[in-house]
Amino acid sequence: METNQRRSSPPHGTRPADDGSPDLSELLGRVARGDRDAFAQVYERLSGPVYGLALRVVRDPAQAEEIAQDVLVEIWRKASHYRPDRGSAISWALTVAHRRAVDRVRSAQADRDREQRATAPAPDYDQVAEEAGTRLEHQQVRRCLRGLTERQRESITLAYYGGYTYREVAELLGIGLTAVKTRMRDGLIRLRDCLGVQP
Repeated sequence: METNQRRSSPPHGTRPADDGSPDLSELLGRVARGDRDAFAQVYERLSGPVYGLALRVVRDPAQAEEIAQDVLVEIWRKASHYRPDRGSAISWALTVAHRRAVDRVRSAQADRDREQRATAPAPDYDQVAEEAGTRLEHQQVRRCLRGLTERQRESITLAYYGGYTYREVAELLGIGLTAVKTRMRDGLIRLRDCLGVQP
């Protein structure tokens, strides 16, 4: 797997190619039917973006490499779960990658927390209240994200969870920069209203 992909230049093939080669949606459909050649093309197109996203989340090249391999195996096994009507293939793949990377971070944090709890005195009321409040805020953000359109959600997810710039989001989704900015502006307004944040 290539581990030196530059974030500012997505690898060839993350969006439909102009040379007539199949797009990712079509390739995933073939992968779902067990087509190994199609999976080789999917692997080539997605390995860079998946690794890059994982690295931004876990900040450890070795762990990012493991996560990327796990994600690509999951894509091979679960390609039939992809639904083109719910979003682009790259967005689906990066969502899988983000979930895996976050799970890895949470697991590592849980291990550290268990070690600290074993040696630390019982937490005080303020600490428990603060942690509970943070969890409730995260649940509310997830609920509000589900209230966005799929296009708004995938643009915001790529930008805020994936760490991509507006221009990179536009390239990954194969749409214009103005359209991305409009989607994100409208989506962020809806998120602000859902969360009850004052402008």
